[in-house]
Amino acid sequence: MSHPCVPRAMLVLLLTAVTFCGGVCVAADDDAVPLFNGKDFDGWMSAGGGEPSPGWVVEDGAMVRKDRASYIWTRERFGDFVLELDYKTEGNSGIFIRTDDPRNCVQTGIEVAINNPTNNPNKHSPGALYDLIAPVKEMSKRGEWNHVVITAKGPQITVEINGEGVVDANLDQWTTPHKNPDGTNNKFNTALKDFKREGHIGFQDHGATVMYRNVKLKRL
Repeated sequence: MSHPCVPRAMLVLLLTAVTFCGGVCVAADDDAVPLFNGKDFDGWMSAGGGEPSPGWVVEDGAMVRKDRASYIWTRERFGDFVLELDYKTEGNSGIFIRTDDPRNCVQTGIEVAINNPTNNPNKHSPGALYDLIAPVKEMSKRGEWNHVVITAKGPQITVEINGEGVVDANLDQWTTPHKNPDGTNNKFNTALKDFKREGHIGFQDHGATVMYRNVKLKRL
């Protein structure tokens, strides 16, 4: 029966939409906000809390790492989120998430590896949780812009590169310092299940030129 206040054609469209999305529709506006404005480093800092190193510059709307840049960090801390960005790199870099102490990021944060593509994905390949879990496939493109989506919700961390899921990890499975669930060693003095689940987001300086743009985040 048609609703008296809704034209029949419109009702058909509404019913079709509800059926398509299983009755749980998400608005097109996903509430993501830019973390980098493409013009300056407002909202970003050095590890010590001061202004970012002049080794980071803005070129054509992208954040670019130059020589002796050091790491760069969000002033704000984030817990559960979807982080989305584009990167282009000439070599090794990384995206740090939930980092409690930027001055000790190696032991208080999780790094999503950024690097050139490799034929044999490993725990240091693009998209890997560095030293923790390898990507299931190589999806990055050498010398091109790559799109990354990192989702952190409770213990679950997922990584997508160029539209394909490459990592799906439950941090609660890391129960022992220096040990991964697969029995291999890692560098962490603390079991990952005991890491803080909120902290700063940062980009690594590992000696290579790397660029980041369209950096935005949606809180979950």
